[in-house]
Amino acid sequence: MAKRPASQYVCQECGAVHPKWSGKCDSCDAWNSLVEEVQAESVPKGLGAGRKGRAIEFVGLKGDTPQPPRWLADMPEFDRVTGGGLVQGSAVLVGGDPGIGKSTLLMQVAAKLAGKHGTAYISGEEAVEQLRLRAARLGLSDAPVKLTSATNVRDIVATLDAPGAPDLVIIDSIQTMFVDSLESAPGTVAQVRTSAQELIRLAKRRGFALILVGHVTKEGTIAGPRVLEHMVDTVLYFEGERGHQFRILRAVKNRFGPADEIGVFEMTDGGLKEISNPSALFLGDRDDGEGREAGSAVFAGMEGSRPVLVEIQALVAPSSLGTPRRAVVGWDSGRLAMILAVLEARCGLALGACDVYLNVAGGLRIGEPAADLAVAASLVSSHTGVPLPPETVVFGEIGLSGEVRPVSRTDVRLKEAGKLGFTGAFVPKVRGKSKGKDGPTKEAVSIKALDRLDDLVALFDDGHPAVRPARSVS
Repeated sequence: MAKRPASQYVCQECGAVHPKWSGKCDSCDAWNSLVEEVQAESVPKGLGAGRKGRAIEFVGLKGDTPQPPRWLADMPEFDRVTGGGLVQGSAVLVGGDPGIGKSTLLMQVAAKLAGKHGTAYISGEEAVEQLRLRAARLGLSDAPVKLTSATNVRDIVATLDAPGAPDLVIIDSIQTMFVDSLESAPGTVAQVRTSAQELIRLAKRRGFALILVGHVTKEGTIAGPRVLEHMVDTVLYFEGERGHQFRILRAVKNRFGPADEIGVFEMTDGGLKEISNPSALFLGDRDDGEGREAGSAVFAGMEGSRPVLVEIQALVAPSSLGTPRRAVVGWDSGRLAMILAVLEARCGLALGACDVYLNVAGGLRIGEPAADLAVAASLVSSHTGVPLPPETVVFGEIGLSGEVRPVSRTDVRLKEAGKLGFTGAFVPKVRGKSKGKDGPTKEAVSIKALDRLDDLVALFDDGHPAVRPARSVS
């Protein structure tokens, strides 16, 4: 009598394996995430039970083979994020919220590359007619892109592992693919891992570029095992707020270029439109007149190698609740709590009994600590009712003792501000002998160097009763 294969239970959130089912995963504390999977046949223990291994060859760091060629999609924003174009034999994972525009972006990329390289678009979620409708809406019906709808990885591999295979293959999405040798359902950890492994192995062997579309969880991370992001060469996230037409393609991993690079797009009726100057876009609705309201500061940030100017808005109001509200959009809420604590403990501002609302205009999410000083400036401006000086940018990191710490790429930030017509800047005071390479930007932008956060608060202290003198800290 044949022995029934043993079962194991795999967490769909973290990939941990459990011998029996339980309601909660012991590794990631996720509830109802364990799914039964049939174990593969046992492998003989020890290397002695298998075939004898062969000797491997080592080579030096410098070789005679040329650098892998880059395939430009003639979309500067997409080419920038990928590090200068797609690399032959590379695997790219693109994730994003449902309906954010992943399929639209990749359809446009496929149409651009199809004129120079053979391109195949394989969809597991839509029929061919649905893909043709999207292409017609985008005005791409004449592009020589090969379309098909398939989900069986065995059939896809057999088709691509043949003469005349395309140079670029797009799989939309990896969660719909399945390997028929596994009994688990499509989208499970085992299916996603095995499907991606088979497709990536084929791409490396045949030399075509592979783009995988990945679904995301409610936390915003790519669904499936975390090892999926380690298997691919590049991980891109397509971000954006549904209330805004702006979309941001962000690289969080790239073996062939810089990480944290961004590309900015605008969603229109005819598809995604590239934005070559995102700073002007994010500041387009900003009121530069003398009658603007307090609580607004322009932050000069860096996204990868690109300087981006964005407006940070704050509203500080008295609270009638026992626990004041703290609402943040586009920034880290924990970082906001730290800035509020420093303002109260080191600068004497009474903000503990106030509701605080913070918003990064335009739908951009900021992650670098250099935004601390701009956030503090907007908070103090809203609290005192005194607006910042016109045409002024702010950037700098704040320490827990109230000092303003220097940040990188100061010259690039000031140069971008000068190009957009800004004439003033609140920046950290440079300590030590190194003064940086500001170059011609000092002539165009008047710099106000701040050593401590008290220096910033003093700029708003024009006798307003809400601002008390700074307390001495022993």
